Amino acid sequence: MLYYKKYLSKKNNSNWITFIHGAGGSSSIWFHQVRFFRKYFNLILIDLRGHGKSKNININKEYSFDSVSYDIIEVLDNENIDKTHFIGISLGSILIRKIAENHPHRMNKMVLGGAILDLNLQSKFLMFFGKVTQSILPFMWIYKFFSLVVMPYKNHKNARKLFIKEAKKLTQEEFKRWYKLTSDIIPLLKTYRKVDVKVPTLYIMGSQDYMFLNFVKKIVRIHKNSKLLTISKCGHVVNIEEPEKFNKGLFKFLTKG
Repeated sequence: MLYYKKYLSKKNNSNWITFIHGAGGSSSIWFHQVRFFRKYFNLILIDLRGHGKSKNININKEYSFDSVSYDIIEVLDNENIDKTHFIGISLGSILIRKIAENHPHRMNKMVLGGAILDLNLQSKFLMFFGKVTQSILPFMWIYKFFSLVVMPYKNHKNARKLFIKEAKKLTQEEFKRWYKLTSDIIPLLKTYRKVDVKVPTLYIMGSQDYMFLNFVKKIVRIHKNSKLLTISKCGHVVNIEEPEKFNKGLFKFLTKG
């Protein structure tokens, strides 16, 4: 089973929030959110396969979006958590959207930061570049290049540094296993764009998230259960770059009606 850490609110009958990090990250990226939300909710933070403290856990399963998202459900089952809010960033948003498709009864609301709903030309180039170089170059060279392209501005520096630091905990083989998932991502995202799940959804995006923001804007116009909060002068990793604005928007959404 995946490594996870939980925080119990002092309030009785508090709802749960489950936090899911992105590729190359770990549950440690949520430190700003833990500090704020543990007063109001029960929290559970999960390290995905090969990430953080799940690095040495032997999981003899295929690497697919279905199986990786089911890892998260196993953690909830272990804690007897029937229903929870889900908060994700970047790749974590894709996994949470998969849970909404396969296990909607386990979900109250979902908040997707730096959400990935489609790929522009730069994204497709990165996928191709990673595919042809992963057997030649050290994965950290590839990951640093990806981070610079996705988070290019000076004000993205702290988020970029944190994700590079966490990615160093991955192994080359683990990187390759996760990278194979990219072959499934285009048809998967196409399905996500077509189907409006009945789970209340908030997208929190940075105004400088040039690779993914426009796609989210289009979907919010179509999907009735979705809302968008755009944080100005902010890039892809919104929970790190602008934690106060992220937390404020998230709290308002979770506690409203």
